[in-house]
Amino acid sequence: MLSSSWSWRQSLTLPPSSPFDFSCRPRCTRAGPSLVAHARAENNDNGEDGKKKNKNVVIVGSGWAGLGAAHHLCKQGFNVTVLEDADDYGSPDGIGIQGFWHPYQNIFSLVDELGIKPFTNSMKSALYSSEGLEVEFPIYQDLPQLPSPLGALVHTQFLRMDLVDRLTSVSLMAAVVDFDNTDTAWRKYDPITARELFRQFGCSEKLYRDVFRPMLQVGLFVPPEQGSAAATLAMLYYLILAHQKDFDAMWCQGTLKEKIFKPWKELMRTQGCVFLEGRRVTNLFFDEATGRISGIACGGETLNADAFILAVRISTIQEIIRNSSVLRTRDEFLKVMNLAGVDALSVKLQLDGKVTIPNATNVCSGNDHCFGWTFFDLNVLQDEHKGDPVQVIQSDFYYADELLVLEDEQLVGKTMSYLADVVKEFGNSTVVDREISRFPRSLTHFFPGSYDYMMRGSTSFPNLFMAGDWIINRHGSWSQVLICHCFFSSDLRFDSR
Repeated sequence: MLSSSWSWRQSLTLPPSSPFDFSCRPRCTRAGPSLVAHARAENNDNGEDGKKKNKNVVIVGSGWAGLGAAHHLCKQGFNVTVLEDADDYGSPDGIGIQGFWHPYQNIFSLVDELGIKPFTNSMKSALYSSEGLEVEFPIYQDLPQLPSPLGALVHTQFLRMDLVDRLTSVSLMAAVVDFDNTDTAWRKYDPITARELFRQFGCSEKLYRDVFRPMLQVGLFVPPEQGSAAATLAMLYYLILAHQKDFDAMWCQGTLKEKIFKPWKELMRTQGCVFLEGRRVTNLFFDEATGRISGIACGGETLNADAFILAVRISTIQEIIRNSSVLRTRDEFLKVMNLAGVDALSVKLQLDGKVTIPNATNVCSGNDHCFGWTFFDLNVLQDEHKGDPVQVIQSDFYYADELLVLEDEQLVGKTMSYLADVVKEFGNSTVVDREISRFPRSLTHFFPGSYDYMMRGSTSFPNLFMAGDWIINRHGSWSQVLICHCFFSSDLRFDSR
């Protein structure tokens, strides 16, 4: 039930021929990123020696989107090259702790194929408002199964909210059902704010302020007054209408890079995938005779291929567009310049002693409601910190513009103050070590009206494809996550030319 930047967007959808066939009902995939990479034509041409020659694909970015596309295309027999730069072209891997919800069976199938066990069991979680602990979320699959939305209403422990306020959430079901993820639905709800959505459907002010607001602040990264109602409805499926057991989440027992991405890339290398580090795209080349992209420039180096996939975050694709006279000739790319990013911040602290923390995963609302944040007990979640005699905590902040400009010492002080507001025992602790990561404009801002500026996965260049949480897929939604957070979301159809 705990919604966060990595939750509702991290589903990976592949075609039926894929070993990652995502077989749950369609409504489960609409709010998450999807990877649909389908090679319609044969992946070969005759070379000069008469032998079949596989087509070459260059993928820019090695986050969930890039690796998901690479994995599927390698299995289809393409020659795949993945370009990485210093920050993995905006991979969301380092932005916050990411959870994995029950419907993400494709990701669980991936780790099974890799032969790894990176996840915890399903865990309880909590939500704090500025007034204190508001909600505790149980492990729903262990409780009597009730029809939606009764499971969430009955089994969730609302500590400071009466039944009348809770029941006002039921009215939102009408909007969630009405939002069928079509282009028409997006255009109907995207122009209004999430705040207006809650007003229109009669959600009580207390339920909105103490529960939905903090959830949206870490789920959509911004206050509801600045978030799209359409994006909110896509997320609300998991808060209201999902099957009861779909609310349960598991967590990676370390960083995604080490636990999942590293073995994933090693597998793809055995399949012929090439990873090139330190490559930052500086230009694209256009072949006027074919009307196709012929190559990508990385400084003084040019990489040629039959097809190209840009699997990068919004701030990076905007940088590529600024530098590319080719992309700037097309309106679809110029519109992308109107999209926006959100700042994020991660503060990992080691304290001088253990702190009693009721739940390992927690969502919080900032004291002034300007930003949302989370905190995690890494002694419980991550293998490397289990058994440590000291407490290790990670706090992640979203829409954190006001915090990114602070010096590290100031950030540590503010983080400890926020922690002490929700768990008093933190006030008696001293920080002995810290690790602070800043992510300016690293998450997509789904502001009202942003749908008009998003791209499709396929572009007006027949061999150039896009990936990311800001991409409109064939169902009329975007793909992340996630923080997500992040998967390739278009139909790849390479013709035989």
